[in-house]
Amino acid sequence: MTEAVNILLVDDEPGMLRYIRTLLEVDEYTVETASTGEEALERVQKGLRPDLVLLDLLMPGIDGLQTLEQLRQTLPGVKVVMLSCVSDTRKVVQAIRLGAHDYLTKPFQKAELDTVIDQCLGKNQQNYPGEVEELYDDVFFVAASPAMRKIRSQAALVANVDIPVLMLGESGTGKEVVARLVHKLSPRAHRTFLKVNCAAVPGDLLESELFGYEAGAFTGATHTKPGKFELCNKGTILLDEIGEMPPLLQAKLLHVLQDQQFSRLGSRSVIKVDVRILAATNINIPEALASKRLREDLYYRLNAFTLQLPPLRERKEEIPILLKHFMSRMSEQYARPPLPLSPNLLQACQQYSWPGNLRELNNFIKRYLVLGDEKLAVQELHPRNDGQGARGDASHSPAEPGGGLKSVARSAKDEAEAEAIKQALDQTNWNRKQAATLLQISYKALLYKIRQYGIAQSKSHKLTAGA
Repeated sequence: MTEAVNILLVDDEPGMLRYIRTLLEVDEYTVETASTGEEALERVQKGLRPDLVLLDLLMPGIDGLQTLEQLRQTLPGVKVVMLSCVSDTRKVVQAIRLGAHDYLTKPFQKAELDTVIDQCLGKNQQNYPGEVEELYDDVFFVAASPAMRKIRSQAALVANVDIPVLMLGESGTGKEVVARLVHKLSPRAHRTFLKVNCAAVPGDLLESELFGYEAGAFTGATHTKPGKFELCNKGTILLDEIGEMPPLLQAKLLHVLQDQQFSRLGSRSVIKVDVRILAATNINIPEALASKRLREDLYYRLNAFTLQLPPLRERKEEIPILLKHFMSRMSEQYARPPLPLSPNLLQACQQYSWPGNLRELNNFIKRYLVLGDEKLAVQELHPRNDGQGARGDASHSPAEPGGGLKSVARSAKDEAEAEAIKQALDQTNWNRKQAATLLQISYKALLYKIRQYGIAQSKSHKLTAGA
C-alpha cells in the first residue's frame, strides 16, 4: 500500500483531469484537483500543502508558468511536474529555470507517470544521493551535495529538450562529465559524442578541425577531410573552452547554430547537419563579452540553458566518496592494493580548498598511491601560516622539519616551477598561449598550473585578447 502522499492536480480539461486522477487513485494517492491556476493558488493560500503538484502548462487566465512561479514563492520546497500537450521548447526551458522538477508530454502512459512520481518522491534508487553513477569508461558522476543533485536533475530535464547548453565553472569541476551526462540521458544517446578542445587546437587549424576541408583548400591539403560536425551528425558535440575560440570562427559557429549548415574550407557547396551543441568554459563571461573575446550574439545562442558547476570547496560532502572512488580506480589501474583513507587524511582533505577541483583530487590520490606515504600526503595539504592552502600561492614556505628529502625536493620544485611560470607570463605580457609555448607545455597545463600555484595577474598587465 502506498504511504499517504497528497498530490495537487491542476488542469483545465475535465477529461484529462478525470483520467489522471483515476491513474493516481489506483495507487491510493490522495488527490486534490483544480481546473485553473487561480483555483490552485487559492487552495494553497488556504492551507493546502501537497507533496507534489502536477501542473498543466497551457491554461486560460494564469497559465502554468505564472502558477509555477507563484507556487514556488509560497511553497519553495514542493516538487512540480509540468504537463503539456505540445512540445514548446521555449516554455519547457522557462519552466525548468523557474524550478519545475520534471515534465510530461500528454498523452502519456501510466508507466511514464509512475516513473516521474517515483523520482519526485525519492523512490527511484538510481538517483540515490552519493551514489557513483557510471556513465562511460572512466567517466562517472557523483551527486552527494544539494548543488550537484540540482545539476543532475536539471541535466536530466534539459537532455530531452534539443537546445544548446552552456556549462560554466572553474577548471576541473566536471563540465565534460555533465556534458556526457546530458548526452547519455538524451534521445541522441546511441549516436556519436565528440569533444573539441578549442584551447588545445591552434586557431588557424580549428576551423578545418570543426568543418573539414576539400583537397587543395590549402598547402598540404592533399585529400578531402570531413570535420567534426559532419562526423557528429545526429549526435552531440562538446565545444570545450569555447571562450578561446577566435572571434572570426565564432561567427561561423553562430551560422551553424542558426541554420545547421556550413561549408568545408575550399568548397562552395553547403552541408546540412543535425548536431546538438554543448559548450563549456571557465572564463569570466562579463569580462569576455566586454573585451570582445566572446561574441555577444554567440553567447546568447549558446546560453539557451546554463548549468553552473560549483567548485569542490563548495561541495565538500562529496570528497570522501570521490576519494574512495579514485582510490579504487587508481589501485586497479596501477595493479596495487588500495591504501587506507585514515580519519587524519580525510580531515586534511576536507580542510583543503582544492583550487584544481576534481582533477587535483584525482592527481593527489595518484601520488598518494604511488608514493605510499600518508604523512607526506597530509603534509602536502597542510595550510600555510597565512591561511592559504599548500598550493594556494606561488611562493611556498620551507618544508617542515622532519619532512625528509622528498618534502624538501617537492617544495623546491614547486617554487622553481612557479617562478618560471611568473617570468614567462611577465615576458609575454600575460599572453598565456605565448607563455605556454615559451615554457614548452600545453596551454591547458599552463592554465592549471596558474590556478594550482595561485599566480595572480598584476594590474600593470592587461590580459591579451585571445590569450
